[in-house]
Amino acid sequence: MNLMFLAGILGALVLIIFLALRGYSILIIGPICSLLVILTNQMDVFSALITEPNSYMAGVGSFIKNYFLIFLLGSILAKYMEESGAARSIANGTLKLTGTDDPYKGLVAILIISSLLTYGGVSLYVAMFAIIPLARPLFRELDIPWHLIMIPLTAGMATFTMTMAPGTPSIQNAIPTTSLGTTLMAAPLVGIIGSVVVIVFSFWYMSIELKKAKKTDEHYIVSEADAQNVKIDNLPSVGISVLPLLVLITIIIFGSAMKIPNIILIALLISIIIAAVVFNKYISKHTATLNAGASGAVSPTFLTAAAVGFGIVISAAPGFEIISKLILSIPGSPLISLSVSSGLMSAVTGSSSGSLGIVMGAFSKTYLAQGVDPELIHRIASMASGPLSAMPHSGAVLA
Repeated sequence: MNLMFLAGILGALVLIIFLALRGYSILIIGPICSLLVILTNQMDVFSALITEPNSYMAGVGSFIKNYFLIFLLGSILAKYMEESGAARSIANGTLKLTGTDDPYKGLVAILIISSLLTYGGVSLYVAMFAIIPLARPLFRELDIPWHLIMIPLTAGMATFTMTMAPGTPSIQNAIPTTSLGTTLMAAPLVGIIGSVVVIVFSFWYMSIELKKAKKTDEHYIVSEADAQNVKIDNLPSVGISVLPLLVLITIIIFGSAMKIPNIILIALLISIIIAAVVFNKYISKHTATLNAGASGAVSPTFLTAAAVGFGIVISAAPGFEIISKLILSIPGSPLISLSVSSGLMSAVTGSSSGSLGIVMGAFSKTYLAQGVDPELIHRIASMASGPLSAMPHSGAVLA
C-alpha cells in the first residue's frame, strides 16, 4: 500500500511536468494532478479537493489571502516603472556604464539590469518583458546567440535578488516572515555570502558559455521578434527612474531593523505614490496604469496559488508522511533536511514561493522545536527554494 501511495505522488509529478510541457496551464493541471494523488492515496475526493483545511482549495485560498496584496502592489509599481519608461532608462544608463563594444560586457549589462530591477521590487515577470526588448538589439549588434540571454536574465532576476540578498522585496523573502516572525533582513551574512557565490559563478559561467558559442561558430539569428522593438525617446532621467526603487529598499532595510510589521506593504505603497508623482508627465493616464498593474497581479497570484494547492494536497497525502520522515531523518544539521524539503517542494510545485508556503506550514514548527534559529530557517529555506523551481511546469519558465 505504501508503494502505491508513493507511486501516486510520483506519477502526479511526472504528469504535471508532461502536461506543462504540452502547454497546459497550471490552473487546469493543478486540480487534475491533485485528483490523481487523492485517488491513489485513498483520500476522500471532495474533502481533499474542497472542504478540508488542508484541501486543494484551502491551499489556493490561503495563499491568495496571505500574499495577494504583495503581488498587487508590486505589480502596480512595476507597471509605473514600465509605462513611464523608467525601467528602460535604468537599462540604458547601465549599458552606458558597462559599454556595448564587447559581447561579454553585453551579458554583464543584462545581468546588472535584471538585478537592479528585481532588487528594486519589480517582479521577475515584468522585468522579463522589460528587458527582452532591450536585449534583442544589443545581442544582434554584438552577434551573441539569443539562447545565451537565459544566463544573465535568470542569474539577475531569479537567484540572489529573489531569495538571498538581505532586504529584497521578493515574495520569496516575504513568505517566511509570516510563519517565523522574522524580517526581510533575516540572516544577512548568509544571504550576502550566497549572493557573492552566485554572482561570481554567474560571471564565470557566462564567460565559459560565450567562449563555447564562439568556438562552435554560433551567431545571432534575426527573427520576427526583432521587428517588434519600439524605441521610446521621452524617458525620465536615470536619477528620477531609480528614486522609487531606492525609497522602497531604504524603507525595507530601516523598517525591518525596527521590526515594523508588514513593512513590505508599507514600502510598496509609499513607492507607488512617489512613482505616480515623479513619473506623472510620462504617464498618459494613471487610471489605465493602475488598472493594468492590478490586472497584472492576478495571473502570477493565481498561477502560484494553483501550484501551492497541488503541493498542499501532496503534503496531506499518506504517502507524503513517508517522504517527510525520510527528509527529517537525514543525518547532520537540521538545515540540511530543511534545504532538501524546500528544494523538493519547489520541484513538486514548480514554484519557489509555492514551496515556501508549504514548507513553512509543514516543517517550520518542527525545526523551531529543534532549536534552529528562525532567521536561519528563513534564509536557508528561501535560498533552497530557488534552483529547482525552474521546472517545466513553472509559471516563470512558461512565460
